[in-house]
Amino acid sequence: MNNRRDFLKVAATGAVVLGSQSKLALAGMMDAQADAGKSRVVVAKDALLHGPAGSTTSKPDEKRVQALLDRAIASYTGIDNQVEAWKRIVPVGKTIGLKTNGLGGRGISTHKALVDAVCERLQQAGVKPGNIIVWDRNARDLEACGLTINTDPSRVRCFGSDVSGYEDQAVVFGTATVKLSKILTRECDMVIGLPILKDHELAGVTFAMKNMYGVLSRPWDLHATGCNPGVADLNSIPVIREKVRFTIGDAMSSVYQGGPGFHPEYLWYPNTLIVGEDRVAVDHIALQTIERKRAEAGVPTLEAAGRAARYIATAADAAHQLGVNDPARIHVMEV
Repeated sequence: MNNRRDFLKVAATGAVVLGSQSKLALAGMMDAQADAGKSRVVVAKDALLHGPAGSTTSKPDEKRVQALLDRAIASYTGIDNQVEAWKRIVPVGKTIGLKTNGLGGRGISTHKALVDAVCERLQQAGVKPGNIIVWDRNARDLEACGLTINTDPSRVRCFGSDVSGYEDQAVVFGTATVKLSKILTRECDMVIGLPILKDHELAGVTFAMKNMYGVLSRPWDLHATGCNPGVADLNSIPVIREKVRFTIGDAMSSVYQGGPGFHPEYLWYPNTLIVGEDRVAVDHIALQTIERKRAEAGVPTLEAAGRAARYIATAADAAHQLGVNDPARIHVMEV
């Protein structure tokens, strides 16, 4: 982008905010110029999230999680006022779903501190408490995240598809013939994915797109051939493609081998949030994160292990067009 007209075109799409003159907003403008035509992914890190180096603290510091989330959202939007930044992400007056992932149990599930931080900022941005639904497949998975079931419409709600049920009519895309959670189809106007970064014994890696297996009545039906093209087909179903519009990926702790269950011997602390709208680009960055750790730990690449995450490329192909996995078309903002 080398002229004013192109810059203003990017600004009009919400990539930058011309009205703010803070250092962060000005930096956002420069980033918008750099990433015109690319998918933006913010990788926000805090090395002290779990305490000083060598600390064995398992839970991240709640205040640092909030600060890390704020930094990630400010960097993504180019707006350092958190209320205004969140208004650029979510439609106020609508019901916002937060899809967690607690399948791995208490040792490797979406952190409660992140859920609480997102809920706090959503309410400050004008979303009514009862219009926020924290959800997953069932009560067990939510409780694994440290969350408490609640259906009181005057408060932030938290319940699973075991409460709402699933649609009677299946929907179809490619290999996916599935019945979807009524929380997704009937309750939520928009969904923010809050997946936890994990190695996966079949798919290679599970993060943004694989997290959608938690909206199905029978997720095991889509695990054949390394979940490829199952993951891509599932995410191409219109209601998922259209409603699941943002990812705040929890890579504060992770397992780089033996997933998706919890294996403490393979636990590590990336102390990172991976944020973006392009679910394919987010998963591409997540895959790189896992592969770097595997190399550092001296374990084979996922390709060598016979479980490459091929569904990511499939999701980017002409039949699915869910996003991009070409590094040349992804603008990574490390903050």
